[in-house]
Amino acid sequence: MVRKNIAIVGATGLVGRKMLKVLEERNLPIANIELFASERSEGKILEFQGKTLTVKKLDEHSFETIDYALFSAGKEVSLHFSPIAASSGCIVIDNSSAWRMDTEVPLVVPEVNPDDLLKHKGIIANPNCSTIQLVVILKPIDEKYKLKRVVVSTYQSISGAGQKGLNKLFSEINDFSLNTNNKIAYNILFHPIKEADGFSEEEIKMINETRKILHHPNLPIAVTCVRLPTIGGHGESVNIETESSIELDDLRNLLRKQKNIVILDWPQNDIYPTPEICNDKDEVFVGRIRRDNSVLNGFYIWIVADNVRKGAATNAVQILELLIKMKK
Repeated sequence: MVRKNIAIVGATGLVGRKMLKVLEERNLPIANIELFASERSEGKILEFQGKTLTVKKLDEHSFETIDYALFSAGKEVSLHFSPIAASSGCIVIDNSSAWRMDTEVPLVVPEVNPDDLLKHKGIIANPNCSTIQLVVILKPIDEKYKLKRVVVSTYQSISGAGQKGLNKLFSEINDFSLNTNNKIAYNILFHPIKEADGFSEEEIKMINETRKILHHPNLPIAVTCVRLPTIGGHGESVNIETESSIELDDLRNLLRKQKNIVILDWPQNDIYPTPEICNDKDEVFVGRIRRDNSVLNGFYIWIVADNVRKGAATNAVQILELLIKMKK
């Protein structure tokens, strides 16, 4: 297999470092790997497969010898540098929100819509972390039973705000007298609510991205997103209604057969998915599966996944693996 030149943009961030780790674990055919970041991170040293790599400052010439670039440096960096990279013949897998709803850019979760990769024009979008774990369970249900409505409430780790979110939590725990805005320590917060209709951007992202990935543009979906003072792992309480009737055991078996879904559902023995269980794992963990008797064909499902791994780094690397396999 021809070895590829890979780059990570935003290599010193929380997700960028995890991308490097996942690349090392999955042993892709890599000829060379370059690490890029902003000027303030230039010169930092990271390790990869027993070698030391020096972080370089990102510029317009960074992609001239790169085959694939994993971006996790924020929306503005992606908007500016992704087209530059693509014009150099480099394929971009972008973790920011910059391209997700662009009609020319596929938004991909490999377990759900891998064929959308065939439509790429040099840029591929990685979905929001909360969306990724949700669509992994919704896809097989929709295919077999046809989703009628989805209601989701998230329980999201502050790590979803990156290293700065974790730093905020740790500093507040160490000194609760700190007069910080909207404390997360011993508290819960909503994501910033900037939409005129009272929704947060995170909630709108989940609605729009889920519809795009599932190719279900009119799917009725209601979302409330909440941040918790936990250091890793997003939980989601999912309530679904389907057009076709489902037996509870059939739903369990359907999900059990899916790739990268793990069923942990013995709550009477205190066995169910938690952020601690999913830590540093690539699977989506599912439990508390039970019937919702308030509606016809309704069910509750609880799902948890590591938001930095499956919700960001691993999903991006899985996309890269598929591209190499497809020779795209």
